[in-house]
Amino acid sequence: MFITFEGTEGSGKSLQARRLSERLRAQGRVVLLTHEPGGTPLGTELRGLLLHRDELQLTGRAEALLMNASRAQLVETLIRPALERGEFVVCDRFADSTLAYQGAGRGLDGQELASVISFATAGLQPDMTMLLDVPVEVGLARKHVQDQRNRFEAEALAFHTRVRAAYLAQAHADPQRWWCFDGTEPPDSLADSIWQTVMERMGRRT
Repeated sequence: MFITFEGTEGSGKSLQARRLSERLRAQGRVVLLTHEPGGTPLGTELRGLLLHRDELQLTGRAEALLMNASRAQLVETLIRPALERGEFVVCDRFADSTLAYQGAGRGLDGQELASVISFATAGLQPDMTMLLDVPVEVGLARKHVQDQRNRFEAEALAFHTRVRAAYLAQAHADPQRWWCFDGTEPPDSLADSIWQTVMERMGRRT
């Protein structure tokens, strides 16, 4: 299975992706845990450009293309081979992030982005997408406490509000793939809810 985690800044998706991977491995399953942008040597280089190089003044289109360059490398060299070997893949962010951040956040055309995404992923889509939804003020406050800031976290509140709304709209439009969780829940209970959801979905597949 290919499982992705999505959410606004500070939603807790990275922690929950790790927790799910650990539980799957404890069951004896082989799991590839990865993230975007990054996950490969090329992706790591692009991640630095995308998140921390303010002086480059990336345009929205350039940002979207760099995100998808990282994604294309990740899919072709890691994700698809792992799936073909019968492994689980858990990814912290995937293509839906582009529609939320560069689409709703930056105001780029959704259909144009979808074409770029389709090319980058060769049509690969997740089996399950976990949306960890938190009020944007809560998520940004968490990042402030962690003393972590990047180009996206530094954006105005209106940007993050658009991103959150886009995520919720995507989840509403495709309930067969998306599951929405309250990201303000305690991490342990949230991990339990996600685990139960995955186990139920696996049960329906077998």
